[in-house]
Amino acid sequence: MPIDDINRGAAAARHAKLCDELRRHNHLYHVLDRPEISDADYDRLFRELVELENTWPELVASDSPSRMVGAAPAEKFSPVVHAVPMLSLKNVKSPEEFLEFDTSIRKNFLAREEAIDYVCEMKLDGVAVELTYEHGILATASTRGDGSTGENITENIRTLSSAPRTLAPPFPPLLDVRGEVYIDLKDFQQLNRDQEEAGERSFANPRNAAAGSLRQLDAAITARRPLKIFCYGTGRWQDGHHKSHLESLQRLAEMGLRVNLAETVSVRGAEGVLEHYRNLLARRDSLPFEIDGMVVKVNDLALQQELGALSRTPRWAVAFKFPPRQEETIVEGVGLQVGRTGAITPVAHLKPVNISGVTVSRASLHNWDEIARLDIRVGDHVVVERAGDVIPDVVRVLAERRTGSEQTVEIPTVCPDCGGPVRKNEGEVVPRCTNSHCPSQTVERIKHFVSRNAMDIEGLGEKQILQLISLGKVKTVADLYRMDKEDLFAMERMGDVLADKLLHAIEQSKFRPMSRLLFGLGIRHVGMHTAKILAKRFTSLDTLAQADAEGLISIHEIGGKVAESLIDFFADPVQKQLLGQLRDLGVSPTEEAVVRQNGPLTGKTLVITGTLERMSRKEAEDLVERLGGRAAGSVSKKTDYLVAGPAAGSKLDKAQKLGIRILTEDEFLQMTRSEEGT
Repeated sequence: MPIDDINRGAAAARHAKLCDELRRHNHLYHVLDRPEISDADYDRLFRELVELENTWPELVASDSPSRMVGAAPAEKFSPVVHAVPMLSLKNVKSPEEFLEFDTSIRKNFLAREEAIDYVCEMKLDGVAVELTYEHGILATASTRGDGSTGENITENIRTLSSAPRTLAPPFPPLLDVRGEVYIDLKDFQQLNRDQEEAGERSFANPRNAAAGSLRQLDAAITARRPLKIFCYGTGRWQDGHHKSHLESLQRLAEMGLRVNLAETVSVRGAEGVLEHYRNLLARRDSLPFEIDGMVVKVNDLALQQELGALSRTPRWAVAFKFPPRQEETIVEGVGLQVGRTGAITPVAHLKPVNISGVTVSRASLHNWDEIARLDIRVGDHVVVERAGDVIPDVVRVLAERRTGSEQTVEIPTVCPDCGGPVRKNEGEVVPRCTNSHCPSQTVERIKHFVSRNAMDIEGLGEKQILQLISLGKVKTVADLYRMDKEDLFAMERMGDVLADKLLHAIEQSKFRPMSRLLFGLGIRHVGMHTAKILAKRFTSLDTLAQADAEGLISIHEIGGKVAESLIDFFADPVQKQLLGQLRDLGVSPTEEAVVRQNGPLTGKTLVITGTLERMSRKEAEDLVERLGGRAAGSVSKKTDYLVAGPAAGSKLDKAQKLGIRILTEDEFLQMTRSEEGT
């Protein structure tokens, strides 16, 4: 029934229900990072609420979701009050709605007929944050929260290489930078593979992964996640004088902040916006990250000031959303995939459906906890959403369409590939095939070993690996180093030049850094970041193999699970044999910068602050790590030394209050000189 046709009592009841629903979904999305509905469904509920409030203004309360931004910050983080509120954006979903927006601001608010200059930016599907720089140094980072107050995530933001700790001069005395933290699609796929192989929950989408990574109490976990940031605006800018939004973005880039200038364009009038929207929509699937629309802003900052803002949205900007990439289809079956560590993951086989130009016949189900949450069954009608290059997800089950013939999805008791036994460990969400000779595990282990982040053997893709296995040429990764030209000539379409190139790539891989080999071996819980930490501590795999649990856990960022996994790996007779074969075949990884276990800073925690004159802060932190110490990002009671350069700020004050020893740069270098020869 149209809203205009319902009575006041029914409207009030529906309004109250919508408020409760939207508050719940805000909490799930912004605080728990566990949304239960799609963005399109949320927008539908929100629009219905706004329509009700437009028809019956007396229903509007100060705490209505239509007046709020996001959700209140979680109690586990200290609050940060935004000096300038971080507002949300009004959505427009069609060219007609954007033309209404353009006409409204020109005629109703600016009383002008001429076209407005707009700036069009990609709307990344990530997490909004604010970075505050004092005298060019990152002082505080926070989430958007409810728009007025966010969560303090400073230590987590410091782990992002794309978020500079210091700005390039000239910089203002005070600057609030707004940005979007996100994860590239390829990195997201790899992150989920790592999560599933480790027996941990996978993420529903890149936005959830970014949000969950940023809101970790342990910054070391954030550091291991492939987060990036693009800056798109500002709050306070002391002594800043700019005429346009685009000019301010260009100035941010000059200060060393990461701005997506290549995809930020200035256009003239509404027609220019619509043309750019069509162009961006056509390129959506070719982008390395997920976007869900385009942000359109009035470029002239004086006009922005004149237009002002409502309670939760500015009048001078809108989010021009893309059509949702969702369709309804039927689950015809559930297939099982076996990973390199034996992890078995379910994949829905769907009745083929076209979603924005692409035929979709499979969707990720992640694990059996997710299956239980969705209550998904074979034969169900479901809503499937496609996001970039990521395998589509089932976002909702249409339980009302059930006939009673649907079948539940059971956890397997035997491996679908080899028939071997399956075990689900306590505390894990995936069952595993326990047969180490399982063919699927063999393929996945070799694929992982030759991948770019591991031994980087170019020319050995899945197709070539499957051929070599079927021909009996390769059973383990060691067999790769036994192959000659005759072995390669047995493969389809393999010529002399291509064989030489592949053999050369295999030979070159023998001398990769130790961390690459360690990662390539596929040890559970040992990702790229952990492999680099271990490679800096141990001179060889032999010395690592001899380490005990106590020694491993004493290393910063190495926990009990990783230590247990390493000990089990090096104690396994099969792995011992494999490592011996690799050694005999000439695999000799290069030694990396090793952390001294008896260095002058062993067991000490140092914080570097201010601007050093003889080295960068990153170089100083690397030196601390090499000498056995830990370089922390914040001062606490556990800090042993604070190295303070010029322009040291709040950290110096806090260290003095706690009675922590303060070192000048010269004193710090003197402490390290005997070991480093400086």
